[in-house]
Amino acid sequence: MNSLINGPDWYPKIPKITPPAKACDSHAHLYGPFSRFPIDPENGNGPDTTYEQYRNMLDILGVERAILVQARDYGTVDHVTIDAIERANGNIKGIAAMPREALEKNIDFLLSKDFCGIRLSSFSPGAVRLDELEKMAPLIKELGWTILLHLTTIEEILELAPRIRKISCNILFDHLARVRGDDSLDNRGFLTLINLLQETEHCWVKICSWYRLSASGYPYDDMKPFAQRLIKTRPDRLVWGSNWPHPNSTVEIPNDGILLNQFLDWTDHEETLKQILVKNPEKLFGFK
Repeated sequence: MNSLINGPDWYPKIPKITPPAKACDSHAHLYGPFSRFPIDPENGNGPDTTYEQYRNMLDILGVERAILVQARDYGTVDHVTIDAIERANGNIKGIAAMPREALEKNIDFLLSKDFCGIRLSSFSPGAVRLDELEKMAPLIKELGWTILLHLTTIEEILELAPRIRKISCNILFDHLARVRGDDSLDNRGFLTLINLLQETEHCWVKICSWYRLSASGYPYDDMKPFAQRLIKTRPDRLVWGSNWPHPNSTVEIPNDGILLNQFLDWTDHEETLKQILVKNPEKLFGFK
């Protein structure tokens, strides 16, 4: 474990099982280097990390592909992620964060740079909010993209569920939809999430950041029942993410190899592992 509050453990452990070829980390951020991409702290902050450092972590874990999610307001277009995409030989795609008007102005450019989705958030300061959902959905559907929903609490899904059922573009709930370790499996929000997975074909969940959602702390045993319930319910509608470099964490930063090992233990089946790490990201994000 690492005592850093704002940055990764620089020495990820080699996982006990090598992930399948073309495995994808479906949730990470890049913030730097600040020497090339200076930041305005008023628009959000994060650890000074580079593409090379992130690529090194993926190589140690045996993960080839990645989705980089725009981490803060760069003035609409996220040049940090674009730089990484251009250097990754088709193995990295991007998720943007901008209102529909800005998306329409930049859409051709974003398509040329291999972006594949947009993020709406009730959590991050200055983010595009969830009330843009219906406004965004038709365009995202037309593009074949995905809308990431970044919630503050699992209870928000109670109000969102009827709205989500009325649209048809892909919806991906970030960070286990924010279910927490001290919730129960019968929590109304979590049951609503399960129902959406069972009853629709356009809803997805990202198994990610459970170390931040755990009430008990390392080794995060209280999060295992939620992950395994999701895996049992719809393994064909799940993706996995590292949340590297673990920005703005209020808990001790975990080792990325240890986190991947936990996910491997929870999955416990070779074909399910390939489904979540390879086939689902290919379908959802359009990897060739």
